[in-house]
Amino acid sequence: MNLRERKKRRTRDALLRAALELFATRGYEETTVDDIAAAVDVSQRTFFRYFAGKEETAFFVPRLAETLVVEALRTRPPDEAPLEALRRAVLESWDAINEAVVELVPIELHMRVYRVIESTPALLAAHLRRSAELEEQLACIIAEREGLDVDLDPRPRIVVALFGGVIRVTERLWSAGDDVTLDGMRQLTTTYLDQVGPALAGNWRARPSP
Repeated sequence: MNLRERKKRRTRDALLRAALELFATRGYEETTVDDIAAAVDVSQRTFFRYFAGKEETAFFVPRLAETLVVEALRTRPPDEAPLEALRRAVLESWDAINEAVVELVPIELHMRVYRVIESTPALLAAHLRRSAELEEQLACIIAEREGLDVDLDPRPRIVVALFGGVIRVTERLWSAGDDVTLDGMRQLTTTYLDQVGPALAGNWRARPSP
């Protein structure tokens, strides 16, 4: 990376951190592009050289994490069952996600913005839309791994929808809890993913006492 590229990277990262800090302190709706640019002492035009708008800054770090999960799924052993491949892709890419996040913003700030996304209707709607797009991408990868046509065989989309549902449940519980650390989210995600198999196969009815 040459000097010009490093300077551009620093400006982008400064804008990203400023945007996330403002979202976490003022709120997403209350923050304007001018506010973000002013915090870094650049023009609005400069902001738009790096980001299409506020929403892109809010989801920049989650998008990076999603990219790492997708890459991890592509490299899982072909003999793994689809759900197990998804589970391991998430859990085993966690350290790489942590490192990538830390390079951009403090973990604590990332966690605070996660809560902002969950509590802001416009961002939550965008998050659900993005989740649906990610699930479709994962379903296509699973179908390719299994030698299936994703439009003819419903199983890839079904297993990814199940997996995505578990992730959304853990996100919601984590954002409403007291432990806002990445490790806290990791532990919660692990616990819920580990319950998928037993939950599907087990009998949920309470047995009468003898």
